[in-house]
Amino acid sequence: MTKVSVILPVYGVAEYIEKCTQSLLAQTLQEMEFIYVDDHGPDNSIELVQKMIAGHPREGQFVFLKPEHNMGAGMARNFAIPQAKGEYIAFVDSDDWIEPTMFEELYNKAVENGNVDLCYCQAAKDYLDGQPTEILKNPDVEPGVMTDDKRRFFLTNYVSLFWTFIYRREMIEKYEIRYPSSRSADDSYFVTSSLVFANSVAHVDKPFYHYLIRPGSVCTTKDSTKYQKRLETFRSLMAFLKEKGAYGEFKNEIDFIYIKKGYFTSVFNYVYNSLEPKASTIAEIRRELKEQVPDFKNNKYFKKKCSLRLLDWMLHSMPSLALKILPVYIKKKNMVV
Repeated sequence: MTKVSVILPVYGVAEYIEKCTQSLLAQTLQEMEFIYVDDHGPDNSIELVQKMIAGHPREGQFVFLKPEHNMGAGMARNFAIPQAKGEYIAFVDSDDWIEPTMFEELYNKAVENGNVDLCYCQAAKDYLDGQPTEILKNPDVEPGVMTDDKRRFFLTNYVSLFWTFIYRREMIEKYEIRYPSSRSADDSYFVTSSLVFANSVAHVDKPFYHYLIRPGSVCTTKDSTKYQKRLETFRSLMAFLKEKGAYGEFKNEIDFIYIKKGYFTSVFNYVYNSLEPKASTIAEIRRELKEQVPDFKNNKYFKKKCSLRLLDWMLHSMPSLALKILPVYIKKKNMVV
């Protein structure tokens, strides 16, 4: 019986993939499978993995898939999900690494609490330039049934640490949770959908996952059009949750996610990635907000956030000033947008 299936999209990570693979080989949980999706990268990443595992006792747990063409990380994960055999599915980025007991502790905690739909840990944000490691924390909720109060708290306080979770495969398949085709913020889409539909939850309060911030990774590569892909992702998320009948009950929380991660983060993303950001583009992003969440000013979570209300006022009323302030703010907060 396979307890956890780990899915890894692979593209251009030859410098890092051996450390990642070694951390998987060192997992103390034995009943696992590791699904590597070769996304037509420019280097020999897959060959390095195959050489590493040759003759290893866990060699038979490794599965290699190759779609017909490059798909991007999110769609590569989707390509692998139907092939997974584990009770739980997990995702690891192939330039990151994990602690040896991560999946054993998460799986055992999930089972102890009644085979919960989601079980999560924390993460360490590691920098290659020598900056000190930061601990990224998920919200702390009591294990057991995902009550409405827990769900609302988690939805309004989480960050997109999708690789800190193990997801019960039956839940993923039942609600047809997948990554969107747009290549930005697909992790927010997947985590939000999972939190909306999960019936139960547990966690281990340890930073098992090491998230590497490196030059040239997707999250640090500048692209002045990336914000458009992010908006597309959140447009798709709103449509998916409405289609599944999940939007109405948690409208306030889902709208607030759009306000924070669809609207504001798209603005940050655009400003950070543009040499000469324009006020007209800021206005375009805000128009999208008003289309998706027409009553956003009345959102109870937004109304409590003075800093967000001030920022929205500035973006709308004084965009030129906002465009001068935001780059400094983003740099000071060390944001990855």
